[in-house]
Amino acid sequence: MILEVKRLKLRKNNWDSDTYEFDEVLTEFASQKRVYEVVAKPVVESVMDGYNGTVMAYGQTGTGKTYTLGRLGEEDTAARGIMVRAMEDILADVSLETDSVSVSYLQLYMETIQDLLDSTNDNISIVEDPKSGDVSLPGASLVEIRNQQSFVELLRIGEAHRFAANTKLNTESSRSHAILMVHVKRSVKGRDSILSSENGNNSHMAKGLKPPIVRKGKLVVVDLAGSERIDKSGSEGHTLEEAKSINLSLSALGKCINALAENSAHIPIRDSKLTRLLRDSFGGTARTSLVITIGPSPRHRGETASTIMFGQRAMKVENMLKLKEEFDYKSLSRRLDIQLEKLIAEHEKQQKAFENEIERVATEAKHQILESERNHAVELEKERLNYQKEYMESIKKLEEKWMMNQQKHAGGENAAGLKDESSNWISNGEDSRVANMEELSEMKKKLQKETLLRKAAEEEVNKLKSQLAELKKSEASAKSDISKLQKMLEDEACQKEKLEGEITVLQSQLLQISFEADETARRIDNGGSENVPGSLDSLLSQARQPQTNDLGNGEKSSIAKLFEQVGLQRILSLLEVEDVDVRIHAVKVVANLAAEETNQKKIVEAGGLKSLLMLLRSSEDETIHRVAAGAIANLAMNETNQELIMSQGGIRLLSMTAGGAEDPQTLRMVAGAIANLCGNDKLQMKLRGEGGIKALLGMVRCRHPDVLAQVARGIANFAKCESRASTQGTKNGRSLLIEDGVLPWMVQNANNEASPIRRHIELALCHLAQHEVNAKDMISGGALWELVRISRDCSREDIRTLAHRTLTSSPTFQAEMRRLGIDYQ
Repeated sequence: MILEVKRLKLRKNNWDSDTYEFDEVLTEFASQKRVYEVVAKPVVESVMDGYNGTVMAYGQTGTGKTYTLGRLGEEDTAARGIMVRAMEDILADVSLETDSVSVSYLQLYMETIQDLLDSTNDNISIVEDPKSGDVSLPGASLVEIRNQQSFVELLRIGEAHRFAANTKLNTESSRSHAILMVHVKRSVKGRDSILSSENGNNSHMAKGLKPPIVRKGKLVVVDLAGSERIDKSGSEGHTLEEAKSINLSLSALGKCINALAENSAHIPIRDSKLTRLLRDSFGGTARTSLVITIGPSPRHRGETASTIMFGQRAMKVENMLKLKEEFDYKSLSRRLDIQLEKLIAEHEKQQKAFENEIERVATEAKHQILESERNHAVELEKERLNYQKEYMESIKKLEEKWMMNQQKHAGGENAAGLKDESSNWISNGEDSRVANMEELSEMKKKLQKETLLRKAAEEEVNKLKSQLAELKKSEASAKSDISKLQKMLEDEACQKEKLEGEITVLQSQLLQISFEADETARRIDNGGSENVPGSLDSLLSQARQPQTNDLGNGEKSSIAKLFEQVGLQRILSLLEVEDVDVRIHAVKVVANLAAEETNQKKIVEAGGLKSLLMLLRSSEDETIHRVAAGAIANLAMNETNQELIMSQGGIRLLSMTAGGAEDPQTLRMVAGAIANLCGNDKLQMKLRGEGGIKALLGMVRCRHPDVLAQVARGIANFAKCESRASTQGTKNGRSLLIEDGVLPWMVQNANNEASPIRRHIELALCHLAQHEVNAKDMISGGALWELVRISRDCSREDIRTLAHRTLTSSPTFQAEMRRLGIDYQ
């Protein structure tokens, strides 16, 4: 084999060889750093830009796939694989304050998806978005990564849980496909700052109302288990079964690659869980890099050629990259709510301060006016009293002087002295006249002074009056502002009344939609049509087998529109009204919403599950029981919801509903809900203790085939969980199904004409028979004959094989068949 930079030659013999071209050919001397830079680094850079990316290793067992991808490099850092180096680049490029990096680590083992970070989570379901076609694993552990050390520790935990075996070709041969999913969520920066610099302050307001942009990229690193030939690997027993499963899944992947390379109209994506998980990596929207690993040994030339051809076909597949960018409306909503609360609080604070200021100014003005008027009155009264007193004193003095003068001039006793007295009187009269003139002059001065004081008082009064006018003007302005605020409050009250009216109209629309749903159900009953998905009595079938009928799609769009306009919380509030008709219509709308997986989490978070269980407890209406049970059955398809249903007494309420119901459709919904709960390993004992198995067995009285099919499905789920627990060593003793008396009914209906009933019971019998402790009870109950029939006549090969393996591996069954003379090989 001769290796060149872009070309690989594979010798057929000493004189002939085949040449193949690749994007890059890496020899055994290429360093791990070189491999990462060529293969994975461009994919990692695309993931950081918001695209999905896949790095996958394919090749024969023992050729270095796990070394290339998953080497931790703790002893030698140069030996670090693609997983470790990719996380180093991601953590170096993100900001842990605004961005997030989270990891899931899984393995696909024997067509079962298991969580390598949680060994108890060993049956994860695949969920596909019906609109976008994106694949997700909601049941897988998702761990946020903050540093490289924690990521390496997770890889170490995952590798410890991964299945491996010693074969002739590899001492540590991986027996499962390992899948590392790295979810990167980044906030986009730069756009808002550009707008801010161009638009100034106006852009600041627009930025506050613009939701932040988030880019979501997903890196998938797939370490495929190596393909192997049984004759070379020497696999046998359980290792042989593992090898078959690995080869089947790789074969399914090869068929998809061939179909995509040839532009075939049909791509067999659903043939394997591996191809379903990788549907975005080949022919999808992800940027994919494939590493094919080969060995130098001529002994394995056939496997080497097959691996090379797989790589050649994969190079022909074209992907259309798609940017995963969206608005972070939740963050915007939280921010706007906080701003709104601050604005309302600030407005209320300013309004209160304004009203207090107006009241203070008005009070001060009144006090000043009263004080000024009082002071003015006091001063005037003082002046008046002073003037009056001075006037009276002056008059009294004048009168006294005049009386004295009169007495002096009254006459004398002798004539001789008359002349002297006359001259004295004249002299005294002139003196008194001069004194009076001086006194009058002084009085005039005092009157002038009083006049000036009066004018000053009048000016003070006028000044106070002008201040009073200004205060009255301020008071009028304040009253105007108060009137405006009152008008604003009245407008808000009118707006509130308008919104309440709109809510009333939307409630009437809700009733109308439910009425149309009832009409659809009646048309189904009368006309015998089975293709209209609008019937609310067929919620489970609608959720699992969506139709394309125009009437059903119209009803779904109406309910989706109602959901957006009214809001889930208001719809749930109608479940508690006293009007029975309104409750019936509301629970039907909730049931339709619960049929969509995207709505289930919202319903549970808003308290919808609690409301539905309350209806089972409090209502006596058969229609409410039927539709509520159907909605609970849809919610019970999620493991988290199953635990919530059990913790809130859901199994006890479902059992009570089953005991009092006669309508086959109601019993079918209840049986479907309990059957979903039976598939949870953690709830086995609690489900049985609260009467779940007894309730299933009690519903067989209905004899309706749809009810019996759900009962059989629940029993099969329960038996499967018991079988898994017994294999893992967490359960000992007889099956709880046998202890509760379910076996006779299973034997009686094991060959039922209805294929769903028969298939579930056959599977349940095989699971029970896998454990030797149940063998004697099954023999005495007649189940041995059914197991023999199943191993020979069952239409499904996997059930037929399981029954055959169980019969051949059980000593008790073998001894009984020899005693009965049954020739079984």
